[in-house]
Amino acid sequence: MEVIRAVGEMMQAAGRVRAQGQILGLVPTMGALHEGHLALIRSARRECGVVAVSIFVNPAQFGPTEDYAAYPRPLERDLSLCEEQGVDFVFHPQAGDMFPGGYSTYVEVEGLSEILCGASRPGHFRGVATVVLKLLSIVRPHRAYFGEKDYQQLVIIRRLVKDLNAPVEVVGVPTVRDSDGLALSSRNEYLSAEERQKALSLNRALLAGKAAFEKGERSADAIEKVMKKGLEKAGVVVEYVQVVEPENLQRPAKVSGPVRALVAARVGKTRLIDNMLIGG
Repeated sequence: MEVIRAVGEMMQAAGRVRAQGQILGLVPTMGALHEGHLALIRSARRECGVVAVSIFVNPAQFGPTEDYAAYPRPLERDLSLCEEQGVDFVFHPQAGDMFPGGYSTYVEVEGLSEILCGASRPGHFRGVATVVLKLLSIVRPHRAYFGEKDYQQLVIIRRLVKDLNAPVEVVGVPTVRDSDGLALSSRNEYLSAEERQKALSLNRALLAGKAAFEKGERSADAIEKVMKKGLEKAGVVVEYVQVVEPENLQRPAKVSGPVRALVAARVGKTRLIDNMLIGG
């Protein structure tokens, strides 16, 4: 496994892979790898001849009061996990390499970035879209792998790739959950034992919404109320509970086909998100 830190060196390595006619897969991450990330890597490993993983804590997607400085960075552990999974390249640039002095170009996916998580995290998805486009430009993968757990992010990246005609296939990989149902997240390590029990309410709320649909409920408002009630009962601070169309994140009045139920809540000081397909 080769660890590359310089942008130019990564571009050269990717160019050699393409020149050899091999399929190159990219798994973009911010490190602090867990089983959810490893599921992305395994998917890439099955489908691609060469796999690259990027580890970059992107300052452009953190707000001024968010946890950029405190975000976990266990690099040696991450590198060991990548090696165990048969990763060929780890791209680990520094912030100054990705956003050098005088940097002034950003990407905005309008209509999808300002809602849901974007409403409480202004500029977040501008930072995500910008760094993803930069990574796609540097690594030039044939396929790029993203988790469905960050569902709004996945939809935004798919729209970005479509609108800008980026020559890459975006592959969504299902959410990985712990045995108790909690969606895996690097921020789960912030939770105390008591908070972790409260965090289970996110998955339970989604299951309750799904159960309501399966019993015949078709009102998006009613399904959302069922989910919100469960979250409030658990004592978490609800940021949003919403049923949306899977492709465009718009809220239907009536649920007539497959939809995504999305939730965001704060458990103590930790902000968590989760989602589930309903009716699919």
